[in-house]
Parts: sequence; C-alpha cells; structure tokens
Amino acid sequence: MSTELIGANIRRLRKKAGFTQKSIANFLAVDQSLVSKIESGERCLSADMLEKLSNLFGVTIDQLETQEIAESHLSFAFRGDTLSADELEAISDINRIALNSEFLHGLLEV
Repeated sequence: MSTELIGANIRRLRKKAGFTQKSIANFLAVDQSLVSKIESGERCLSADMLEKLSNLFGVTIDQLETQEIAESHLSFAFRGDTLSADELEAISDINRIALNSEFLHGLLEV
C-alpha cells in the first residue's frame, strides 16, 4: 500500500468535496499538520482513519489504494462555509449506508 498514492487520493477527494484540511482534522480528531503529512505521503493512516475517510468520501478502502478512483454517483449539496465534525460524521454514515447497499446489490446479481 503506497502512502503517497493514498495521500494524493485523499487530497484530491477532499478538494473535490470542498473540505479543508482543518475540517478533516476535526473529523478525525487529529491535528491539521497530520492531515497535511498524510496527504503528502509522509505519514500513514491508521485503519480506523482509513475507514472513516473512505466512508466520508463515499469510496471503498480498495479504491483509495488505486491509481484511478471511479467517479462516485453519490453527491451532496451543502450550505455554509464550514462543516462541523458531527456534520461530517453524518455524511460519512450516509455514504457508508450507500456503499453497503451497493455491495449487497452486487451480491444479489451474482
């Protein structure tokens, strides 16, 4: 697992979603400098942080580890400049439900 690739994917997904490093840090309950180091590939993510971020961005952990992440059809519109850690947690929960639904649908097609 390449820390540089995962970090670059997290940075790209974070920017695409319009989140700041500070909001991600609050969501993960870490310092903003750690998020910066993760995005630059200097630090590894814990399994818990990896799962939380994959849910927040609506992608699987496997997708975070790949060169090209398929475009998610999940999208949300937000009002306001910043989102609290609780609001990001709610987004993460919704995305986790959607990802689980997609997984179960895939199992039923087999």
